Amino acid sequence: MSGVLPLFLFSLCLTVGSVQSQGSSQDAFIIQYLERRLTQMEERLTQCEQSTVSATQRTYDLSSEIRGYLSTLSVLRSEVKSQMDGMSVRVDRMERELEYLENKIPSQSEIEMEEALLEQQIKAAELDLLKRKAKIKVENDCSTSLSQIKSLKIVKKAGDTYGSWFKDPSEGSAKVYLLSGLRNDTVLEYVSLQSFTERTSSSPEKVVKLPFHWQGSGHVVYNGFLYYHKADTTNQILKVDLMNGTVVDSTFLPGAGRMPVYSLNPNTYLDMAVDELGLWVIHADAEYGGNLVITKLDIGTLAVESTWDTECKSHDAEGAFLICGTLYVVHNTRYGGRSTVQCLYDIHDTIHSSENPVMFFPKRYTSHSSIHYHPGDKQLYAWDDGYQTIYKVETRKNDQVIPE
Repeated sequence: MSGVLPLFLFSLCLTVGSVQSQGSSQDAFIIQYLERRLTQMEERLTQCEQSTVSATQRTYDLSSEIRGYLSTLSVLRSEVKSQMDGMSVRVDRMERELEYLENKIPSQSEIEMEEALLEQQIKAAELDLLKRKAKIKVENDCSTSLSQIKSLKIVKKAGDTYGSWFKDPSEGSAKVYLLSGLRNDTVLEYVSLQSFTERTSSSPEKVVKLPFHWQGSGHVVYNGFLYYHKADTTNQILKVDLMNGTVVDSTFLPGAGRMPVYSLNPNTYLDMAVDELGLWVIHADAEYGGNLVITKLDIGTLAVESTWDTECKSHDAEGAFLICGTLYVVHNTRYGGRSTVQCLYDIHDTIHSSENPVMFFPKRYTSHSSIHYHPGDKQLYAWDDGYQTIYKVETRKNDQVIPE
């Protein structure tokens, strides 16, 4: 028995120790669990606190933005109110002005009187213009008019079907120029008519390249300068020095270039001419029923000096020329025929179409693409269906004296 007791006590101690050991392990597990939970709660509380701070900041920002909008709205409301007040003032002023205008509107009789006065002023201005036109100064003897187209001489055939040729009409010059085609930039120069006649068209004394193409066949040369209609423009005229082929001046002719100057030459819109009085431009005015208009240009500056509306039609016309300020219009048919001068216009009003018979060109049933008068030679230089032709003309003294 004495041996059994100690053994029992030893077993009991072991059992109690085991129970205590098991209880200690469970307590540690619980404590660890509780610590983890507490840590998680602390983290959640921290997140909640951060979210609260963020929401508070956003609320503050939103509040500040709303306060800004309210301030802007207040400013806009003040501006609108100010504009409405200003509008009200302007409406009141407009009503007063309308009232004033209603009281100032003239009666029908006053309007008729003003129209009559305006008509008188227009007539007076037109009369003054006619007087000024009649006083154009004539340096040379220009009391002559065309009486007959006397003879025909075919010089040669050179170039295209359409073109232009002429002599420089300035004093002391004998040079001849040929411009072939309706659009080109090459001018052939010959020292004289004899040189032109004897040489072939491919071997002139001088070939001048222009800086811009011409259009049509209405060009002229005077004192070594070529005057022509610049291609691809409605009404621009260029003045080119033929010594070096450079443009020295240009102008735009008001109201010109909207229709062909002659219905039988549909590619020419501006026809240049030279006579005893200087440089001219002939064109057709669509707003004037297609009638021809002649404009006197300053030969040095290209400034417009005067303009005359004529009664001559562009219909069935193939060309025109001027002698001493008188326009002679050459008519034909679209099939080609004998050319005639059927209409003329004298800027001095000393001769009229009704007082002059129709003048016939010498018998040659073709058509002209250009006709240029040379005041020194008293001849017409014409491009006749590809032939370079000269017509000798006769003139007579006018009965009336040109007014000074």
